[in-house]
Amino acid sequence: MPDAPDTQEASRAKENLVSKKLTSNQKTNPATLGETMTSYNAYAAKSAKASLEPYSYAPGDLGPEEVEIKVDYCGLCHSDLSMLDNDWGMSQYPFVPGHEVAGTISALGGETKGLRVGQKVGLGWYSRSCLSCHECLSGDQHLCSTAQGTIVGRHGGFADRVRAQWPWVRPLPDGLDMAKTGPLLCGGVTVFAPLLINDVPATARVGVIGIGGLGHMALQFANKWGCEVHAFTTSDSKEAEARKLGAHFVHNTKQPGALKKLARSLDLIISTINAPPDVSGLLDTLKPKGHLHNVGAVLKPLEVPAFSLIAGQKSVGGSPTGSPVVIDEMLEFSARHSIAPITEAFPMAKVNDALEHLRSGKARYRIVLINESV
Repeated sequence: MPDAPDTQEASRAKENLVSKKLTSNQKTNPATLGETMTSYNAYAAKSAKASLEPYSYAPGDLGPEEVEIKVDYCGLCHSDLSMLDNDWGMSQYPFVPGHEVAGTISALGGETKGLRVGQKVGLGWYSRSCLSCHECLSGDQHLCSTAQGTIVGRHGGFADRVRAQWPWVRPLPDGLDMAKTGPLLCGGVTVFAPLLINDVPATARVGVIGIGGLGHMALQFANKWGCEVHAFTTSDSKEAEARKLGAHFVHNTKQPGALKKLARSLDLIISTINAPPDVSGLLDTLKPKGHLHNVGAVLKPLEVPAFSLIAGQKSVGGSPTGSPVVIDEMLEFSARHSIAPITEAFPMAKVNDALEHLRSGKARYRIVLINESV
C-alpha cells in the first residue's frame, strides 16, 4: 500500500536533511551503519623504493563484513619498509603502507558483529581470512592459507581511512594510549605470542635477542609475565636501558664465552633480529626441552645442528603475529601492566622523513604517524 502524502513528504524531508549533512565525499547505504567515504586520501609509492606521494583512490562499496576505520595513528614498521622495497617479492604498486592502525570506526557493513560506530579500535598485519577453514574454525585465523595482509594486495593505513574484515578489527581496552597502541598490533603481538605458543610458566627463564623495535617490547612482556629475563645484545651501551625495560641479566654476545656461561639454563629464547643468529651456540644455552623461537625476518636459511636438537629434545620454531583472540589478550595484558612501546612521532604528511629515519637505523624504537585530524 503506498505511503500517504504526508508520510511521503516527511520521508523526502528526512532524505534532504541527511544529504545536507553529508559532504560530497560521504555516502550512506541502507545496508551499512555510519557514513562511508567515497574517496580515501593516502600516501603511496609508485614503484619499489620510491618516495611516497599523496594518492587518492575510490574504495568502492563497503562489503557486508567490512569495517571502515578513521585512521588517527599508524605505526611505521620495518615490514612496511620491506614491502616498499619489495624485499619479499609480493608488493604491488601503487603501494600504500601501514598496518599498525589505531583509530575509530566510521562505518560498519551489515554483517559485522560486536562492533559499533565511533568505537576505538586497532588493526594489525592481517585484515581478512576465510573464516571457514580448519585453522579459522580452530581459532588460528592468522594461519589461514588465504589470510590477507593489510598491505598485501590492498591499501594500508597511511591514509585517512582503511578497511578490514570485522574479526581483525579489535576493540582497544581503556587504559591504552592510542598514540602508542599501533606498534602493539603488529610488533607487540609478534613477541607476545611465543609466550602462549610455548606454554611459558612464570617461573621460566626467557632470553630475548635484540633490543630494538621488537625486542624492547619482548623484554617488557616477559618481565610482567613473571619470568627471569635475559637480554642478548652486541653493545654494552644498551645494558642500562635493557634493565629498565625488564631484563634481569644482560649479555653481550661479542664477549668471549658469553653463551657458554649460560649452558643449559634457559627455557625459551625469542630471537627478534633479522640477521642469522648463532643457532648452535644458542641451542647450547637452552635446558632440555627448551625452545628457540624466531620472529625476526631472516632472509637467509638458518643453520640448525640436528644433534643439538636430538640430544636435548630441543626445538627451533617461529610464528607470525597472532589470531584476533591473541591480539585481544595481548592488548588486555598491556593495559593491565602498563606496557607500551617507546615511540617517536611524525605527522603523516612527513611520512618520507619518517621512512628515512627508520631506514637509517635511527628509530628508537618505533615510529608512529599522526593524522592531521587528530
